[in-house]
Amino acid sequence: MSNQSVKNEGERKFHGLPKISIVVPCFNEESVIQVTHQRLKKIIDEDKSHEYEIIYVDDGSLDDTFELLQVICLQSEHTVKVLRLSRNFGHQLALSAGVSKAEGHAVVIIDADLQDPPEYIPEMLKLWRHGADVVYGVRIARSGESRFKLETAKLFYRVINLLSDTRIPLDTGDFRLVDQRVIQALGQMPEKDRFIRGMIAWIGFKQVPLYYKRDARLAGITKYPLRKMLSFALDGILSFSTRPLRIASVLGFVISFFSVFGILYGLYARLFTSYWVPGWTLLFIVILLIGGIQLIVMGIVGEYIGRIYGEVKSRPLFFISDEITKADL
Repeated sequence: MSNQSVKNEGERKFHGLPKISIVVPCFNEESVIQVTHQRLKKIIDEDKSHEYEIIYVDDGSLDDTFELLQVICLQSEHTVKVLRLSRNFGHQLALSAGVSKAEGHAVVIIDADLQDPPEYIPEMLKLWRHGADVVYGVRIARSGESRFKLETAKLFYRVINLLSDTRIPLDTGDFRLVDQRVIQALGQMPEKDRFIRGMIAWIGFKQVPLYYKRDARLAGITKYPLRKMLSFALDGILSFSTRPLRIASVLGFVISFFSVFGILYGLYARLFTSYWVPGWTLLFIVILLIGGIQLIVMGIVGEYIGRIYGEVKSRPLFFISDEITKADL
């Protein structure tokens, strides 16, 4: 980039207007995407101190999202890029695709569903201009979400921080502003099972929170049903911690220790009493217990091996089938 930022006593200075990239992953967002663009456009129109580009990433939508994005791109007065992935690769890889094309001094990541209000972007920019490398949104309230989802989300962040050596801020999502040097560091992390908010936390630099109230989804349905939530949680835990493997090892030693008492009991009953058969209940319970634990341990090891298998294949993270700007239409 031409206008590099310089930190001066904690505040960034620029030669010319700094450029901001806004990355918006989209999957089946035809009911909301035009409203999303209008709210982003309003923020951009009111801010004369930055240049902007908006990068929409269509993650293999099955509705008219891509066609609407083309119309937005053609009619927009601002720089708009539209990326279309060759299929649905998932939210985290769609984000990665958008970030890889960002040219701004800083990148704002925001979903298209408007649960994370774009109106907080100017506050993020202020914190960034005063020296923050990452400004991450922390949800102090979440409208329109079930109690089950709220409680499981709280539990997830506390469990992952309990297991991981990298502290991930509680009650956060991917809504954040990230400085270009953090984006460059993120580009050096090619893992397939991506948990971007954890990866950014691991990178470090100066990271500050921005507290906000999350809105209800404007339209459409959630793209994270229970199955995807569980899969995402598993990616987050296994990508940033080997402690489940240690827990499995400790569990094995503990069960082996108590198994010694079972063996001694069996030998005593066989050698010094005539009551061998009555012990079948204890034996049955122990067999079920050890068998269940073995399956759990094998499953944990299998998850890690599966991720190793995915990494060694070294496949690209995603494929972009179309990359469109206004000049292409």
